[in-house]
Amino acid sequence: MTHAPSKQPKFLPTHNELGVVAVGFSGGQPKPGVDAAPMALIQAGLIQQLREDLEYNVSYDGEVHNFSEMLPEDDPDYRGMKRPKFCSAVTREVSEQVYKYSMQGKLVLTLGGDHSIAIGTISGSARAVRERLGRELAVIWVDAHADINTPESSESGNIHGMPVSFLTGLAKDEHEETFGWLKEHHLLSPKKLVYIGLRDIDKGEKKILRELGIKVFTMHDIDRHGIGKVMDMAVGWIGSDTPIHLSFDVDALDPLWAPSTGTPVRGGLTLREGDFICECLAETGSLVAVDLVEVNPSLEEHGASETVRTGVSLVRCALGDTLL
Repeated sequence: MTHAPSKQPKFLPTHNELGVVAVGFSGGQPKPGVDAAPMALIQAGLIQQLREDLEYNVSYDGEVHNFSEMLPEDDPDYRGMKRPKFCSAVTREVSEQVYKYSMQGKLVLTLGGDHSIAIGTISGSARAVRERLGRELAVIWVDAHADINTPESSESGNIHGMPVSFLTGLAKDEHEETFGWLKEHHLLSPKKLVYIGLRDIDKGEKKILRELGIKVFTMHDIDRHGIGKVMDMAVGWIGSDTPIHLSFDVDALDPLWAPSTGTPVRGGLTLREGDFICECLAETGSLVAVDLVEVNPSLEEHGASETVRTGVSLVRCALGDTLL
């Protein structure tokens, strides 16, 4: 038995207004299929459950946007980035969609898509929080990977490994069509960023994380302290007076629970640990936005439905579903 979230949110006018953005975009990485994730999650009953079980008033345009109309005729590699114009155009559009819902005082749920879309979701969120509340946004990034490569430090050139570097201003670009539009946005402070679940960090990223003094809880920290203590420390680091954007990559979970994802890494979170992270953040009353990304229903034939079920569970927990 579930019920609507009863906790009055700190930074939203009501507790049950939800805006959903479905982003079927896979251009930030090379494997097709992640664009099918929003539809798979919706077909698994996610939006219906949010309406009926959790009693949200859901605003959703009924479309999974694949942005094929934005595909440029010509999109050469630039600074080592693959498909930079397409990624830039799509994330800019996503940023506007998230901003619009957020400015209306709705909690915003974005279903991805690959993790490059966070350039859009978090920039839109941060801008709205600044304009609506005059506050800084904090981000909890749950992932096996740090996704903080700059175009120059990335070995692959895949933009889904770079969003945090663009969001923090570590990576900049002058051209409007390759993320130059971000300079009009208020960016994320590295001090307001917390990572949970990291276990596959590139050499260049380790250097960046240390130099910027970013708060990181790796799988080692979770093994040592347990997920309860880690969440106490993570929420304590952000503080109780800061709106939170949760960006959850399903590959943070061990492939046992989420096999159908593009870059699985063994030794990750259990399903309960993933759900617990989401439950804890729902309990704070500070959540203003949630992303769920990198479910790829086409990659693991036998694990696709398992991974989709995992995604549904994570979203429900983040939006206030409780066990009792």
